[in-house]
Amino acid sequence: MIFCSLYSGSSGNSIFLASHHTKILVDAGLSGKSIEKGLTRIGYKANEIDAILVTHEHIDHIKGVGVLSRKYNIPIYANFLTWKAMMKSIGKIKENNIRVITKNTININDMDITGFSISHDAVDPYGYAIDCHNKRACIATDLGFIPEETKSILKNSDVILLESNHDVEMLKFGPYPYELKRRILGKKGHLSNDDCGKAILDILNSSKFKRIVLGHLSKINNYPELAYQTVAATLSTAGVKLNVDVNVSTAKRNEPSNFINF
Repeated sequence: MIFCSLYSGSSGNSIFLASHHTKILVDAGLSGKSIEKGLTRIGYKANEIDAILVTHEHIDHIKGVGVLSRKYNIPIYANFLTWKAMMKSIGKIKENNIRVITKNTININDMDITGFSISHDAVDPYGYAIDCHNKRACIATDLGFIPEETKSILKNSDVILLESNHDVEMLKFGPYPYELKRRILGKKGHLSNDDCGKAILDILNSSKFKRIVLGHLSKINNYPELAYQTVAATLSTAGVKLNVDVNVSTAKRNEPSNFINF
């Protein structure tokens, strides 16, 4: 499979995955033109996309979903409550492109896609595990904490986009109002750099070399070097060897990054 974060952050999120027979986006949280531009930069075209999977209804995950679906006749997959919450925001969609996820695992050509519940302040937010030819990629962002059942899914992954949203001290002493700080720090908020590092320790699997991409970094309460250094320090203290046991990188906010062929 091929994995590439096109954009990642509070200003918009979109992840591209491809196999020999299938090309999908997980979220399209920027304008349609921005998504097209991102795909072009990595050598693909929007008219090649077979499906868009939606994690939840927040605008930084759905802004370009409707535009892309209408322009290129792309099916959109989301669970029932997410469809209900995002319909007004994405505009009119062709009936045959409204795909409601009614069971945990769906099949799109040669990809088996498993949705799993995450803890976030949306109506029914999902993470996704994408399996193809004994390889697995996972997207797990916008989550306040990671329960054990989610860790078991992530343990069997080759590539994971995992949230490392904020530095706790930057958030606490930063410019956000109290209620927003409380929301981000809560069980339905966002994962901190420290919690991300601890989660990685829990999901390392000695039989699989993992590539972990730190994503959804806050523009105000984090920066890429700090996220990476915090996670790297947590792993190193626990005896994990970077680039031997696990590879860690950060997803860029405004351009494609982390093109991984695995």
